[in-house]
Amino acid sequence: MPELPEVEVVKRSLARKVQNLIIQKVNIKDSKLRYHIDKNKFRKITGLRIKKIERKSKFLLFFLNKNFIMMVHLGMTGKFFFVDRKNTKFKTSFYYNIDYKKEQKYDRVEFILNNNQKLIYNDVRKFGFIKLLRNKKYKNNFHLKHLGPEPLKNTFNYTYFKNYIKGRSRVIKDILMDQKFVSGLGNIYANEILFLSKVKPSRKVKNLKEFELKKIINFTKKVLKNAIELGGSSIKDFSSSNGKKGSFQQHFNVYGKKDANCSNTTCKSIIVKSSISNRSTFFCNNCQK
Repeated sequence: MPELPEVEVVKRSLARKVQNLIIQKVNIKDSKLRYHIDKNKFRKITGLRIKKIERKSKFLLFFLNKNFIMMVHLGMTGKFFFVDRKNTKFKTSFYYNIDYKKEQKYDRVEFILNNNQKLIYNDVRKFGFIKLLRNKKYKNNFHLKHLGPEPLKNTFNYTYFKNYIKGRSRVIKDILMDQKFVSGLGNIYANEILFLSKVKPSRKVKNLKEFELKKIINFTKKVLKNAIELGGSSIKDFSSSNGKKGSFQQHFNVYGKKDANCSNTTCKSIIVKSSISNRSTFFCNNCQK
C-alpha cells in the first residue's frame, strides 16, 4: 500500500498534469470499488475545473469549483494514468510491470478533460475508492477528522509526542503506524525510521527516553523527505508522470531484508524478521535497543 511519500509524488505528478483542467465527462466503468460510486452524484462535477490537488495523510484531495472535493484513496493497487492530447499515456502512480493495453480491463473510472485529455483511475484489486465531498464539510469526514498531524509539519514535535504517549503502554512501531497519532506512515517507513533511531520496534513507548523520542521525530522527517526526493518506494515498481522511477527501495536498511547483513558496517549481526500487529517487522537485534 502506498505511504505518504508515494502519495505525495502522485499528488505532484497529477498537479502538473491536470490542475486547472475541466472535467467534461465522467465515465464510470466499474462502480464497485471499496465504496460504491453513485453515477448520478458524479454527474454533478461535469463542467467543473480542477482548482488544486492536495494530499492529506494517504488521501488525495481534488478541489473543484462549486465547493466540490473529490477524495481518492489508492488502496493496494490503485493508480492514475494521464492521457494527453496526443494519446500519450503517462504513469503517475504504482504499477506492476504491466502491459497497459492488457490491463485496460482494470480501468474503473475515466475522467474526460478538455483539450482531448483524460485521467484514468485503474485498480486491479478494487481496494481503493473515490468519493465526492462538499468543501465546507470535508474536514469532518470520518476518514479525515481523526487523523494525527502531518509528520513533516512542525506540529509533529517532541512535546506532542511526549504528551500523546503519556500513560500508554503500546509498542513504538504500533504507535508510529497509528494514523490517529501521525498521518501517512505505514509499515515500510516505520521499520526504516526505527532502525535509524536505534530503537527496537517492540519497545514500549512508556520506556522510551527523551533522546530516543527526539531521534524518532528527526529520522521520521529525514526519511520521508528523502523518500519523496527519490520518487517514493515500491516492492515492485513506481513511476511518476515524467517517467522517473521511485528508487527509495534501493536505500532500505532493514525492510524486506531478513537474514541480510546489517547495513551498519561496524555491526556483525543480521536482520531479523518478526510480526507486530500482524505486520512484518524487520530490525537488527544488535543496533536497536
